[in-house]
Amino acid sequence: MSIVLASTSPFRAAILKNAGLEFLTDANEIDERSVEAPLLQTGATPEDIASVLAEAKALDVSPRHPGAIVIGADQTLSLNGELLHKPLDMEAARRQVLRLSGKTHELNSAIVLVQNSAPLWRHVSVAHMHVRELTPQFVGRYLAQTGEIALKSVGAYQFEGAGIQLFDRVDGDYFTIVGLPILPLLTKLRALGEIDG
Repeated sequence: MSIVLASTSPFRAAILKNAGLEFLTDANEIDERSVEAPLLQTGATPEDIASVLAEAKALDVSPRHPGAIVIGADQTLSLNGELLHKPLDMEAARRQVLRLSGKTHELNSAIVLVQNSAPLWRHVSVAHMHVRELTPQFVGRYLAQTGEIALKSVGAYQFEGAGIQLFDRVDGDYFTIVGLPILPLLTKLRALGEIDG
C-alpha cells in the first residue's frame, strides 16, 4: 500500500514529512467554488463544506493511484456562520483582516481518506481564533511585511508565520489551525495498518 496526499500544499506535505510518513503528492484538479456553490444553497455548515471539499479532492486523485490511501484535506474559515475565502488581492486582504479584527472566527479543518474511489474515513476539527483589536496602521504594516503570501490563506494570515501577531488567543490544536489535523489522521492510519503502531 502507499499513501498519497491529494494536494501540492507545502504546509500539509511538511506536516506529513515531519511526522515521519512516506507519501506521494498529486495535485487535485477540482474547482472548489463550483463544488461549494450548491452546498451553500442547501444551508450546509462550514464543517460540512470542508468535509465535502476534502472528499472531492481525494476522489479526484484516487483513480490515478489504485490501492493507495489518498488523503484529501480542506479548510474553511467561518465568521458568524459566513464562509470567507482567500483574498484575491492585497486590498481584499486588508479588508478581510480588518473585518476579523476584535472578533472570533472558526477554522474548520477536514480530512477524508479514500481508497479505490471509496471514502473510508472522515474527520473535521474546529479551532476558535480570537483576533485582537487591530488598527488600520498595524494591518497595513502587517500586509507590507507578509506580502503576497497573505493571499495564499483564508483570513489572509499564516498562523505559523507573522500571522500569529493578529491573535490574542486561540482555542484549538495547532495542526487544525494550519490545515491538517495530524493526530487523528495518524491514529486512523495506524488502525488501517498503513503505519506501524
